[in-house]
Amino acid sequence: MKQVGKIKVITTRLVDEHLSGEYHSVFKGQGIEFDEVRQYIPGDDVRSIDWNVTARMGHPFIKRFSEERELTVIFLVDISGSQCFGTGERSKAELAAEITCLLALSAIKNQDKIGLILFTDQIEKSIPPRKGRTAAMRLVREVLAAEETRRKTDIAGAFHFLNNVQKRRAVVFLISDFMDSNYENELRILSRRHDVICCPVSDPREMELIDAGLIEVQDPETGDLVLLDTGSAHIRNEFKRSAEKEQKRLADMFRKLKVDTIFLSTSRPFIDDVRKLFRQRQIRAGRG
Repeated sequence: MKQVGKIKVITTRLVDEHLSGEYHSVFKGQGIEFDEVRQYIPGDDVRSIDWNVTARMGHPFIKRFSEERELTVIFLVDISGSQCFGTGERSKAELAAEITCLLALSAIKNQDKIGLILFTDQIEKSIPPRKGRTAAMRLVREVLAAEETRRKTDIAGAFHFLNNVQKRRAVVFLISDFMDSNYENELRILSRRHDVICCPVSDPREMELIDAGLIEVQDPETGDLVLLDTGSAHIRNEFKRSAEKEQKRLADMFRKLKVDTIFLSTSRPFIDDVRKLFRQRQIRAGRG
C-alpha cells in the first residue's frame, strides 16, 4: 500500500503538470454521435441540412454531431518471471505499475473506462473495464501484488484472450519485456481491431554487462543457472551486440506493423517517452 501511495502521488502530479489535455487530443473516441438539430446559419455546410426537419419547419435546419468521447482502455501487463528483474531503484514490474498508473489516471480524468489483464504463459487475472479513480488504484495494486513466479511469457495467448473478451474497439497498452517469440501475426491481427501501443520495458543490465568477474546468473523463468565470465571483454561485447540486435528487431517489427511504441527503462524517468509518443500522434493526426 505504501508503494501504491507513492506511485499515486508521483503519477498524479505528472498527469496534472505534463499530460493534461494531451491524452484527450491523441486518443479519439469511437466515432461520432448525433448531438442536436439547430437552425441553419449562413456559412454552415449545406451537406449537414436535415431535409425532413427543414420541410416540416419551413426553413433550413442542420444536424450537429459530436465526438463519442468515451473510450475503453485495456492494460495488458506481463507479470512473468523476467519482469521481477531490476538492478536499480525499481524492477521492471514496478516500472510497469508506474506507467500503468500514469496512463490509467489520464484515462480516468477523461471519463474513460479502464481494464486490466495480467498474463504469464497463461491469463493470471482479468478485470473488466470500469470508471473511477478507485479502478485506477486497483489496477496498480494488482500489478504490484502479483506474486513472483517462474512462469514464462505467452504474448500470443494474451492477444487471443483479449480478442475474445473485448469485442468493441479499445486502446490497448501492452506492457512487457517481450521475452517471447512467435507472436507477430497475432499482434498484426490485434492492431487491426484495436489501437495498440506497445511498451517494452528493460533494465540497463539486460542491455550491457559490467565487469563483475565470474558470476552465476539464473533465468527467472526457467530457473536455469549459468556461470558467466563478465571479466571477458569478448563476452561483454557479444552480450551487448545480441541485446542491440534484439532491440532493433523489436523496433523494426513495430514499425512494419505500424504499431505505436514507448520504449521504457528502469534507469530513467518515463514521462518524456510518453510525451514524445503523444506529440508524434498529434502530428500524425494533423493536430500538432
